[in-house]
Order: sequence, then C-alpha cells, then structure tokens
Amino acid sequence: MARKIGSRYTANQILGRGSAGTVWLGEGPEGPVAIKLLREDLASDQELVGRFVQERTALLSLDHPRVVGVRDLVVDGNDLALVMDLVRGTDLRTRLDRERRLAPEAAVAIVADIADGLAAAHAAGIVHRDVKPENVLLDMQGPLGPGGSHPALLTDFGVAKLIDSPRRTRATKIIGTPDYLAPELIEGLPPRAAVDIYALATVLYELLAGFTPFGGGHPGAILRRHVTETVVPLPGIPDELWQLLVQCLAKAPASRLRASELAARLREQLPQLAGMAPLDVDEPDTEPDPEPEAAPAAPEAPAARRGAVPLVPGATPADSNRDTHTSMRVPAPDELAGGARGTARAPRAAGAPRPGSARHRASARRRRITLGVAGAVLVVAAGMGTWAAVGGDDADATPGKNPGQSAPASP
Repeated sequence: MARKIGSRYTANQILGRGSAGTVWLGEGPEGPVAIKLLREDLASDQELVGRFVQERTALLSLDHPRVVGVRDLVVDGNDLALVMDLVRGTDLRTRLDRERRLAPEAAVAIVADIADGLAAAHAAGIVHRDVKPENVLLDMQGPLGPGGSHPALLTDFGVAKLIDSPRRTRATKIIGTPDYLAPELIEGLPPRAAVDIYALATVLYELLAGFTPFGGGHPGAILRRHVTETVVPLPGIPDELWQLLVQCLAKAPASRLRASELAARLREQLPQLAGMAPLDVDEPDTEPDPEPEAAPAAPEAPAARRGAVPLVPGATPADSNRDTHTSMRVPAPDELAGGARGTARAPRAAGAPRPGSARHRASARRRRITLGVAGAVLVVAAGMGTWAAVGGDDADATPGKNPGQSAPASP
C-alpha cells in the first residue's frame, strides 16, 4: 500500500527491513528514489530528530560517485525518513550469500571503490561507523570493472550516529555490528576515521575468505578477539595484499592507512590478482561439537546465512539476522584480557574435518591407535636390540655366567 512521506514523496513498495527501519521504493519530483523510513521510536525522540536535522547539511553535501547520495531528510509528524538515490542492483551481503566468497581481483576492486567513498566522507569530517556488506550496494547497470566487478557504493551514512546518541547510550555502552567493530570502540574510545578503515579491512577479509577474521560465537567473545587476538594469514593470496590487510586491521588506530592511501594501494595489487580463483578455505569452528564420543554422527547443518537489508528494487524483503546496531556493555579490562591470547582462529584447509565433529574424533582415534601400535612395535624392537647388544651370541658367552652378563676383557 502506498503512503505519503512528507509533501513531496510517495512510498510505494517495501524493499527491505533492517535494524534502523524500513526501506521503500518511492517516487519524488525527480523520479524514483529509495526512502529509508526510520523506526517510530527514533522518529518520536525530539532530541534525536533535532540532532539528525543538524547533520542534514553534511549528509546532503556528501556528493561522490562511490556514495549513495542523500537527497532529502523528511520530518513529518511521526515520520523521519532519509530520501536517497535509487541504486539498481543488489547489496554485497546478498552476493556473498549467493557466492560465499569472491575472486581476489573482484573483492579488491569493490573494496577500493568503497575506500574512495570513505576518503570523501572523511575529508568532509563524516565517519560512517557501520561499514559492512549490508551497507555496500552494487550498481548492476554500471560498467564492469576488474574481475567483472560492478561499481560499489557505500550507503547509510548518518544512521549509526543517529542511533548511537548520548541520550540512548552512555560511556558504558557500545552500539554496532560486532564482527566489524574496531578495538578502540570496544575499549570505549570515540569513533574516528580509523574505525571505518578497520571495518573495511574486515569486509575485504570476508570477501576473500567467506567469513570475518574475529567473528563466530557469542558477541562478547567476538569483542574480546578484536582486542586480544591477531589475524592469521589466508593461504593463497600475495604477501603484499596480506600486509595491507594486516596494517588496516592493526589494533592501534594510528597504524592504519588513510582511506585514500588504501584505495591507491589496493588498485596497485589488481594486475597480479587477475585470473586468480576464489580461495579454497573453510571457516574455523568457534566451539567443539558437544556430542559425546559414542553418539552416532549426524549430518552437519548448513551454516546460517546472514540476512541482507536491500536498498534496491528486485531484492527480496527480509529481516537481517546478523547482530546489527546491537547495544552491548563495554567489557571491563580484565574481561578483554581474559581468554586465549595470540593468534585468532585459523581457517581450516578445504575438506579438513571440523574440530570436535564425529569425523574429527574418528580421525583422532585412528591416529591414537596407529601411534599406539607403532609405539608397541618400537618398544619390542628396542628390547630386542638391547638384548642382542648385551647378550650377544651364545658362542661368545662365558661358561658359568648368567645369560646377558658380559665376559671380562682379555688382558
């Protein structure tokens, strides 16, 4: 059912739902638009509305080919809506759900586009604060780039700042998507441009590997990994590209590259990535299988797909099932220091059994049996060798001596 948004826009069809509100395909004076209608509890908070209106000028002035433009901000009764350019394509999360991982050339080209958009935003003093595949749109009508990639645009500027306001969160709370949160945000520091670089590097890792470097399990465990663990190398990618990832995933914000530097360095990598196939690695397990040893093996359930929040026509409306804009308590220093330190979960080689699974346990039992048999053989062989060395031939034994007792040396 169509509904009016302010005096100039009509929302005709729901495209998707997310944590901040509902996205509609709409119509305005200049043609089709995407309208993000924010949640009623946000729209009814007058202080929040006032703060968001103050951001209107900055958002409207952010004009860059790699940023989904904000055309208008509508405040009308209980409606608070962002009117944005309509991108005809899909979002990066939907593509990841379909393909699981991308070829390195396409992944790097997409991330370089987003780095260009972030560079423009950071130059204007705007920090996105929620860079993730759901907020990257792929323009299917644009020219194909390296690796057959479609032009990528970053969307949803300002939404994270709206939700993460002083009235809604105190210094003891953090709001964000756990998989992409920079360590300094987890430690309670204010967001700077470097948090977007960390999140974008996490997205690049996910495009290459099919999973995020520190994700998996309870949000608290994810937060601790961001702070205490270092990322492990992905097999099969050039060392120069890996070093870029490591630098942008550095725990210290000052060690990370600026967005413009990252975009340039990524494009330098494109020639050597041409023709490379997607990596062949499996996601590491977060926790071992709790089944008892005697339990029969059950087929592994397929991994849960992370939902998308499409901002484009043609996408399937669906609620996102990834923790997004989650309000979490800032962990205490002793909590962040707890748990395993050092290297993060290492990816499994493709086809390797999952640790703790029935297949893994059976393989471990076979190894134990093999090692036990080999050990017994070695013990027997060692005993026989000792007897031969000490006892010698019967002909050399001195009469009257016990077997195994050596004769005195001749003078």
